This record gives sequence, C-alpha cells and structure tokens, in this order.
Amino acid sequence: MNSAAYKAMNKWSRDQMAARVAQDIPDGAVVNLGIGLPTLVANHLPQDREVILHSENGVIGIGPAPAKGEEDYDLINAGKQPVTLLAGGCYFHHADSFAMMRGGHLDVCVLGAFQVSGNGDLANWHTGAPDAIPAVGGAMDLAIGAKKTYVMMEHLTKGGDSKLVAACTYPLTGVACVSRIYSDLAVIELKDGAAQVIEIVDGVSLAELQAITALALQDAR
Repeated sequence: MNSAAYKAMNKWSRDQMAARVAQDIPDGAVVNLGIGLPTLVANHLPQDREVILHSENGVIGIGPAPAKGEEDYDLINAGKQPVTLLAGGCYFHHADSFAMMRGGHLDVCVLGAFQVSGNGDLANWHTGAPDAIPAVGGAMDLAIGAKKTYVMMEHLTKGGDSKLVAACTYPLTGVACVSRIYSDLAVIELKDGAAQVIEIVDGVSLAELQAITALALQDAR
C-alpha cells in the first residue's frame, strides 16, 4: 500500500490534469472524451485551436460545459451531462456515431481507467468484483478505433494500489491501445515496450514516483 506517501505528494488537480491533456491535442483533431474525468478537457482546449469533440451517444461539435442555469437536458454527452453545441455541430443516430468510432475517424480518445499495463493494455469497464456494475459503453470501440488513445486517471486506487501495472488483472477493454497516460502526478508515454516519463508534477522526484508505481519507469524528460 502506498497511500501515505501518495497523500503527502504534491498533485495536479483535476482541472490541471484536464488542461495538460488539452495541451497535447492538436489543431483540427476529432476527439472523443470519455465519461468522468476526461469530460473536463472540453473546458481547457486552447482557443486558438479548432478541436471537434465527439460523443458516442450521437453528438459532434461539442463546446464547453453550459453555464449554471443554461443547461439543456435534451443535449447531453454519453455521461448524461448537459453540453453546449458549437456552430456547425450536430446530433445524429448513435449507430452513425459508432460507425465513426469503428471506422477510424477519431484522431484521439481520452478515457479513464482502472488499470493500464506497460504494453498499453487498458482495463476500464469492470473491476471483476462480484458486486461491481460493469459499464462497457463505447470504450472498447473507442480504444481500438481511435488513432490515439490517451488515459486520464489518478495514479493510485483509493486503496493505494498502482493503476499502472506490469499486466492488467481486471477484464480488458483493449489490447496494446494506450499510448499516453495523464495521471495526477505525471505524464507517461508508453513507447517501444517502455513507460517513459515525460513530465512530473513539481515537487515530486522520479524516485518517489517509481516507489508508488508497479512498473519500471524510464526518465524521458
């Protein structure tokens, strides 16, 4: 258990994590933001870039979250959160939306995760616990269909276990699909069979990060 050391570390807030992900999304990209933490990325996209946001329930051209009191619950994302629609945006049947996902038309998807392995395997739909509620949604289609899959997650579980592991023990969502992880402590690139640390939150050393990570890390800064 690494809970005590983890709690004492300086960490990025959820909005800081989202802003860091948004920084790496290129101009002109078509992007799907998964439910949970990834939805925050929509609020931090640079204004000088055109990024087209897609949701698997059948919406494309999503804007930032609506202001309080201006929510329209007929216009929601896959997580049932109210969204805004930018000029040129539209909504359509979810079968067409899944055709976009499966057809390789998304440049990037940003998903949450329970576990990610060193070779990029993703487990994010079920913990395997008998009382857990499985939630596949569109994650399997997104993880394999998008050109790049990014994961945004807290570095450890609530119990203090590393979410970055040598091999996933939970049921898999996709195999060798994750290329980059954005945790509340670091940005880690999965490349050539190695977990390469490209950025760490201020005040945390690579040794401290390695001590709570169940996978060998390389310093690529």
